[in-house]
Amino acid sequence: MTNDITTIGVDIAKHTFHLVFANQQGKPIQRKQLNRSKFKELIQTLEITTFALEACGTSHYWARTIQQAGYKVKLINPAFVKPFVMSNKNDFNDATAIVVAATQPTMRYVSPKSTEQQDVLMLHRIRERLVHQKTALINQIRGLLAEFGIVIKGGAKNLINELPFTLEDAENGLSPLGREQFYLLYQDLKQMDQRLNEQSLKIEMLAKQNPVASKLQKLPGVGFLTASAITASVGDPLEFKNGRQFSAWLGLVPRQNSTGGKNILLGISKRGDSYLRRLLVQGALTAIARTKGNDSQVTWAKKLRQAKCTQVAAVALANKTARIMWSLMAHDKEYQVM
Repeated sequence: MTNDITTIGVDIAKHTFHLVFANQQGKPIQRKQLNRSKFKELIQTLEITTFALEACGTSHYWARTIQQAGYKVKLINPAFVKPFVMSNKNDFNDATAIVVAATQPTMRYVSPKSTEQQDVLMLHRIRERLVHQKTALINQIRGLLAEFGIVIKGGAKNLINELPFTLEDAENGLSPLGREQFYLLYQDLKQMDQRLNEQSLKIEMLAKQNPVASKLQKLPGVGFLTASAITASVGDPLEFKNGRQFSAWLGLVPRQNSTGGKNILLGISKRGDSYLRRLLVQGALTAIARTKGNDSQVTWAKKLRQAKCTQVAAVALANKTARIMWSLMAHDKEYQVM
């Protein structure tokens, strides 16, 4: 029976792993439940060729571990696995759905990320958390100041620069206890701002050292953050057939609700990584507002803004930028201003 097994679907977790063994036709033959150490032992002893996993938490680590043992790994988007879950949801049914999905001839897979890519993405995730925390702290300080009738001009820099003078002003009605608490909040804000700047500098330095990220930064509206996040998130650009498929992966193409030969296009799908999509759209907004010169992409977007609105133009430019990015990465090209 072991010789008939060609693929193993694995429902991974922190401590318990559920495995379903399937033949070449995708028919489940056997199933097992293993702990973490037993699963690692199993990886070293099997004669099958393919493991199938959902692309979820810890999946890239396990993909690298399995590849190092000499096996092929298929990482599948969880959204593509869900339609194959039969009956009630449980761990073995999930593993069965994974192995069945892996045998589909039209299935698309996720490229396992390297350790270096995950390091860069970790920097981005930590920076994003710091941005949210800094925003929350600024809002809290402004709200508390307003309760005492003190309003500081908008912008984080204005708050950081003017708050010390506000605390030194003896005529603004703040009590000694109030000044003490605002001073502590000010110290928290300065420390958080410094940490955020350090995190950004690390990402910028790594983007400069990466030739692909440096290439992408030549596009209008693409800075070191966007270029770094894209190169760290995309394993092999040739996993995508073309630029449109790459843009669809980012959720920047219209959703479809077509039937009976009638094509109905809706708003963008918003699938994929919302962080990458937001960086591209924000970069497009900046390019439309600030870019000068004769770049045909930005000129086109500015004309679209006049006909539609700024947000529509920004999303359309982000879509175009994503397609150009794929072409530069997949075909090792340089961006030429047209």
